[in-house]
Amino acid sequence: MKASEFEKENRKLKLTKQIYSNEWITLNDRSSFYTLEPATKQVAVLAIVDKKDILLVKVKRPVINDITWELPAGGAEWNETPLVTVQRELKEETGIDIELSRFREVESLILCPNRFPCAPYIYFVDISCDEFSMRKAHDHEIAEVALFSLSEISEMILSSEIYLALPVTVLSRYLLSKQNNLLNM
Repeated sequence: MKASEFEKENRKLKLTKQIYSNEWITLNDRSSFYTLEPATKQVAVLAIVDKKDILLVKVKRPVINDITWELPAGGAEWNETPLVTVQRELKEETGIDIELSRFREVESLILCPNRFPCAPYIYFVDISCDEFSMRKAHDHEIAEVALFSLSEISEMILSSEIYLALPVTVLSRYLLSKQNNLLNM
């Protein structure tokens, strides 16, 4: 299911009461089901460099007291479309600026169906080796930008070096699609 399809279905859920809201999250009572929902659309991008390596960013995460390997990702700014958001997030987190037409939306996923019903917009983009090597500086939230082979990604997932749900799921889907010669990504 694409993220936009999930949003349509999610709007059908009865919102009994908004308990709290700020610029990042809302806490809702949906008929006695309490949910924490992002205030803006969320995006992530699977960037493949030179048709073989996967681009990851090492993100400073003070809430979990760690610096984690992840896909470039983030939230929309006011009135920003998911496509523009993913382009901006890739540029901010990696220093790579890619034309909008090169991003392709792929199937989404639900991060935590019971209390965090969020289906981020997931995009795929091919990047050349030159684009990667000529990247500009990344923002202060990122400790490192690096490329990994498919076998390195598999090892990082299995050893829990990559352990956050969103990157594990998106990367695993990609690895399985490559292994099974599926072309949906």
